[in-house]
Formats: sequence, structure tokens, C-alpha cells
Amino acid sequence: MTEKRVSFDFDIAFSNGGGMQGQGFRLDINGVDISDDELAAYIIKDLRLLMVGSVTILNKEIIEEPHKRTEIEALSESAGIVTEFIDLSHTIKDGMITYKGLPAPLICDHLSFTQSHDHYDAGTEFTIAKIEMVANTGTYLDTPYHRYRDGHDLNGLVLEKVSNVPAVVVRATGMMERGIDWMTFAPIDVAEKAVLINTGWDQHWGTDQYFEGHPFLTEKSAEYLRDQGAVLVGIDTLNIDDTSAGTRPVHSTLLRAEIPIVEHMTNLSALPNDGFHFSAVPPKITSMGTFPVRAHAIISHR
Repeated sequence: MTEKRVSFDFDIAFSNGGGMQGQGFRLDINGVDISDDELAAYIIKDLRLLMVGSVTILNKEIIEEPHKRTEIEALSESAGIVTEFIDLSHTIKDGMITYKGLPAPLICDHLSFTQSHDHYDAGTEFTIAKIEMVANTGTYLDTPYHRYRDGHDLNGLVLEKVSNVPAVVVRATGMMERGIDWMTFAPIDVAEKAVLINTGWDQHWGTDQYFEGHPFLTEKSAEYLRDQGAVLVGIDTLNIDDTSAGTRPVHSTLLRAEIPIVEHMTNLSALPNDGFHFSAVPPKITSMGTFPVRAHAIISHR
């Protein structure tokens, strides 16, 4: 098929005043034609123009001519780079129990589709949902205020610690002991990383077994991760601490060091050991130390 290009002039008017003109521009096109709106969008994007009020295309002519410019899409395809998103969160459902002794979430309508008919024209309807839940529901993130009165809350969370963070997975499946000691982490570079601990306990989610006998970190593990510079620590179990006692040394150690904790994760087995990024961003709320997150990993590979 003969390659085609478009020759055209343009006149741009900016919404804050002023303008810009161009004559005799030529552009590679796919197919046999291109609309004025498509040309306008291309110019705005390619020149990175802001506050454009209007674009007028003039003297447009389709010509047969070999393409001169390599498309970005073609470059990406030739490089073979694929970006994959892996969901690491449990779904929050009405009546779901995350932790024994804590109430289940109540999800209902504040305004139903039918009720909205009184507020909108015929054929237009909306729903506004309402959820009543404790902060420790589903897959959630702990900030220092969850443990310490003087710790920062969700509002004070530094985004660099929870968004697009380089991450590693520590495999702790099939271990003889429930307590995961610091030596499990010793072979791995955890500095400036989100450290995600894959125990496989998430397979029991939604069953009574999930609440009993879960794996946890030892206090020495928490101290090791703190001292080695971990940015965030996540785990796929009921709790990062041993819940058989009333102390919480892992929470205490990590949160005092302002290292966020993500608990009740899932699907960590789907991740590589390293070479990916992790995000778990909660809403920006004052006077709350914990809230559910949509934890996920971003993996780029060929």
C-alpha cells in the first residue's frame, strides 16, 4: 500500500490571547485521509500547547509520499515493552469480616437510581452509595497514628512511601515456624524498597482458619527492616504481629520509624521477586491512622 502524508497550513488562537501560524506542514498519516479535528489534536499534543482556544486547518492536501517519522507506537512495539498491573487487594463486600471482633462493612444506597428520578430529567439517573465500616477493613494501610498519639495520620502520609515505590517480594511460604525471623530478609536488598512478604496465608481468606495461627514477623525482623532502610512493609496475613499476646512489637517498631504497614494483602505469588513498583495510596483524611487501599504492583517487561 502506498504511504500517504498530509500537507496543510494552520492558524491557532490561544484562549489567553495571541496566536500561532504554520505553513506547508507535512505529516505522515495512516490510511487515506485525516480529519481537521485529528490534525488539530495532533498539533496540540506534538507541540505541547496549552490554553488553545481554536485551531483552523487550511489548504489541506493528501499526497503520496514515503513516511518520514517513526511513530511512538511503532517504537514501543519494536522494543517489546509491556506494562502489567497486578491487583494485590481483597474486595470489600457488604457483611465481610476482616478481623474477628470488628464489625463488618455495611454498604447500601444513600440515593438509589430510582430515587434519583425525582432530581433529574427523564433518562438521566445516578446512584450515590453509602458505606459504614471501621478503618481496618479489607486490605488496609497503617500510619504511625494507628499506634502512636503523636504519630502522623493519613493526612500526613508522604506519597513517596506509598506510590510507585521500587519493591521486592520475600518468600516465606511453607515455613516450619510461624514467626518469620530477620535472617529471612538478610539475602535481599531492602533499602529504599517496599518489602512485601508472601506467606500464602491469603488462601484462607474468607474462612475461619484465616483468623487462627497466621504467620507473623518477629521483633528482630522489624528492627532489621527498619535498620536496613525499608520504605514500607506489607504482608498477606491477618496481622504483621503475633496476635496471641497483647503487645505489638512489629507495629511499634515500624510505625515509630514512620514505615507504613499494609496488611491482608493477596496475590503476592503472582509477583516476581524484584524489578517492579508498588502502590497503596489511601484517602487523605485527618485524625485517622488506618484505611483501606487498592494495593497493586506495576511490572514492565519485554
